[in-house]
Amino acid sequence: MAGHEYSPLDAFHRQLGAKMVPFGGWEMPVAYQAGTLDEHLACRRDAVVFDVSHLGTVRVEGADALDRLQRAFTNDLHKVAPGRAQYTHLLDETDASVLDDIIVWWVRDDVFDVMPNASNTDRVVAAIGGTETTHDRAVLAVQGPRAKERLAAVFAAAAEVGRFRVQELDWHGAPCVVAGTGYTGEAGVEIAIPNAAAGDLWAALMSAGIMPAGLGARDTLRLEAGLPLHGHELGAGITSLQAGLGWVVAWGKDEFRGRAPLAAERERGVARLLRGIATEGRRPPRADCAVLADGQSIGTTTSGNFSPVLEHGIALAFLPPGTADGTAVAIDVRGSHLAGTVVPLPFVAKH
Repeated sequence: MAGHEYSPLDAFHRQLGAKMVPFGGWEMPVAYQAGTLDEHLACRRDAVVFDVSHLGTVRVEGADALDRLQRAFTNDLHKVAPGRAQYTHLLDETDASVLDDIIVWWVRDDVFDVMPNASNTDRVVAAIGGTETTHDRAVLAVQGPRAKERLAAVFAAAAEVGRFRVQELDWHGAPCVVAGTGYTGEAGVEIAIPNAAAGDLWAALMSAGIMPAGLGARDTLRLEAGLPLHGHELGAGITSLQAGLGWVVAWGKDEFRGRAPLAAERERGVARLLRGIATEGRRPPRADCAVLADGQSIGTTTSGNFSPVLEHGIALAFLPPGTADGTAVAIDVRGSHLAGTVVPLPFVAKH
């Protein structure tokens, strides 16, 4: 398809019969022949691998690298150290909207790999500088309760990387950066590997009994785990505080982009807050639907789907901040009302 980027593993996905879809400017697998439901449950019960090469990578290095990231992002890298990863936000300077949510891999003293969402890489480079290396590597996310056990058979050193740890490793002569991160609520790692070696690693993971999974399962997994997706729970007009992610803001720092408008919102209090809704039955709620209480609209859904683990619908929605857990609501899906209840997040406990 003209105008789309392609993963280094594109041919492998097609050989497996994957359904390919445009996503963030890339053409990526949404599901393989097993289907999203089976791929989702395999991640919750065993192990899967996602190709997430569409995510950006920006290498920032040099004596001033730490200071540049500290001035740009909400979180405080001084809370961690080289060999660690940290979740953080890049805010709009005018209204504190979340321009992107990012994982920073602190590779070594003055070397950072900043991992933005696919479509936001250019704006992140504009904010922090650095060198985009997205097209030099593939990124494979191995996730699930048996992920490390199965990974150990083909890349033992990667299987030893702990949660939110970062390590430079070698796989059959290919230099890799491995982080104990993911987007599923399960244990696992993400492996950045040079393009030339990516196919061999992918094949090795298949041989270890790790099922390939597409973006469809990645989305239902992150929704069960209550994790935000940029463009849904984060984005224009949405701040870190509204999304319930105030923990990602290091108020002890004197400076970061968007600090003043975010501080003003903290002072006056948020007008809405991201919450979870469990719906009755198997019909999935969807994004951008009105949430009703006592027949009156009180908010809007941002994401919704069927939960394969819970076997009923789940949704994230912005609601008034005082809305209590257990509040009965209805979601208006094309004129039909889905009965639901406000519930705490995550929907499915993280392992």
